[in-house]
Amino acid sequence: MDPIFREDAYARSCTAVVTGVDERGIRLDRTVFYPTGGGQPGDTGVLRHPGGTVRIVDAVKGDGPDDVIHVPESGAPLPAPGAEVTAEIDWERRHRHMRMHTALHLLCAAVPGSVTGGQIAADKSRLDFNVPAASLDKDAITAELNRLIAADTPVGTRWITDEEMAAQPDLVRTMSVKPPTGSGRVRLLDIGGVDLQPCGGTHVARTGEIGAVEVVKIENKGKQNRRVVIALKD
Repeated sequence: MDPIFREDAYARSCTAVVTGVDERGIRLDRTVFYPTGGGQPGDTGVLRHPGGTVRIVDAVKGDGPDDVIHVPESGAPLPAPGAEVTAEIDWERRHRHMRMHTALHLLCAAVPGSVTGGQIAADKSRLDFNVPAASLDKDAITAELNRLIAADTPVGTRWITDEEMAAQPDLVRTMSVKPPTGSGRVRLLDIGGVDLQPCGGTHVARTGEIGAVEVVKIENKGKQNRRVVIALKD
């Protein structure tokens, strides 16, 4: 399967051929739908085919590293294997996820300490940090995030081998999710001079595209565990 979203996060639709349909959902030979993973929700949208339009309520990972299952709305008319479809994501929702995901990478740069967990949503997102008991300052973190956003730094991706990844364990900031290895290479997100770490999610092309954000809450979630919740101001 060709995961178009991995190389082009801005692709909103594509034509594809149905390669399988079962109780789990629909598989295509290529897709723009990002499957749930790394704290980022799966895309929603539609598949248009000669027999009708199927609303896709989720996209999840299948059995292989590039296997994406498109979960249809209950009772929808499903296309047959071999049928050609047009896959279209809910772009407004995806773009908010892209902005949020990139903002969380900036949050990694603004807050010291390892990340113990995280979750992305269209309105609010959060990261949990393993930091000392001293409280973090909402206003200071908000100011630093918006400074990094206003710098409009390019955001890019590159690949390294599993061996190169193993030789640079300091690249991994997230304690709860380890980068996928075994396929021979690992994808890095590179925000020039700001953040560099393994990530398979979708992101904006420049930090300025995120827009203004704010830290809306900092919670104590246990010994040396602080949850920082951010929101897009629009």
